[in-house]
Amino acid sequence: MAKFITNNHITGKEFKRIRNKCKLTQQSISEFLNVSKKTIERWESSNCTITGPTVRLMKMIDDNPSVLSAFEIPNKKYPLRIKYMLGNDICTIIDVDENNKKVEIKNYCKNYLNCAFGVVQHPTYEDYEEFLESRCFPRTRDKMKIILNMLDIPYYDPMLIIEKTKGRMAEDYFWLDVERD
Repeated sequence: MAKFITNNHITGKEFKRIRNKCKLTQQSISEFLNVSKKTIERWESSNCTITGPTVRLMKMIDDNPSVLSAFEIPNKKYPLRIKYMLGNDICTIIDVDENNKKVEIKNYCKNYLNCAFGVVQHPTYEDYEEFLESRCFPRTRDKMKIILNMLDIPYYDPMLIIEKTKGRMAEDYFWLDVERD
């Protein structure tokens, strides 16, 4: 059985030093650690000791601040943002400019099978359109008009279908979270 070196606790002062070293606000570190901002404020302003998984995470961040970039959500570049999700995990963020047919992505998976575009790091707009269709029923599906009518969609449009169904397919746990400006 593996054993690990772990600190039992860190102080609020040490926590704040690491947060400042990484140029994180109290709000951003609270979101990263999935605790309230008030908890961060309490830790940093008191003489209490912090225990639990936060100790290990802060040690890892202190030793390697660049690890945070793997979890950073980029600023929205285009009016349409789609999060390609596997259960509750973000696999790929897709920013789309539909008018100028531009697409930018950021993958959060090491396993390319779970990324929206597989190994493709710079998808074209055509790749994006194919991806959307892959998250819908085929446009050649028998009795398609009945399905469209059930969804209250006037014609086959992958984005309209995805906005109604969240791109959920019967055979997998992937889905799409669509945000528009």
